[in-house]
Amino acid sequence: MRAAERIFAEGGYGSASTARIAEAAGLPKANLHYYFGTKGALYEAVLGDILETWRSAADTITEDADPATALTAYVEAKIELSRRRPLASKIFANELLHGAKVVRPYLQRELRGWVSDKARILDRWAEQGRIRPIDAEHLFFGIWAMTQTYADFDVQVRAVLGTRTLKDDEFEAASRTISAMVLGACGLLPATNRRKRA
Repeated sequence: MRAAERIFAEGGYGSASTARIAEAAGLPKANLHYYFGTKGALYEAVLGDILETWRSAADTITEDADPATALTAYVEAKIELSRRRPLASKIFANELLHGAKVVRPYLQRELRGWVSDKARILDRWAEQGRIRPIDAEHLFFGIWAMTQTYADFDVQVRAVLGTRTLKDDEFEAASRTISAMVLGACGLLPATNRRKRA
């Protein structure tokens, strides 16, 4: 799966071949076809793995969770995925830029339902006075854009920061900054500020 992720990210679905993927994985091509059948099936499996990993990053967002802790953990998890698996984000971005032919049904059903479920949690938090009322769907779009830019547009980020590679401290700074913006939008103080004022 990781070899396929790398090959699909390098040149997109069209330029990838099962022969290249099998070679990158150190497997006979026949083995790859035995497990996945076709390049299309392997591509769908890679996308499915990416999407499930991203969804599980928000497991902290539950109705009984502390909003600041849950939202910060989500941002941190998304930044960590951009740091650890940038190619996964590039594959997904490329899929969307080309019309989401494979993932459109997932976006319209599973992702839409998932976002609705998480948005209801944020709405309940707002009803309970635990966060400021906010359009939760658009909050999620903002979190995705901010966190995934460190994978999708890393060339731009590196150029502006004047570095050849993004180091841990840059990802940590991104996580802190994005968390502060998200918590601020929800009427919450970042954990560090709350400790200083206590």
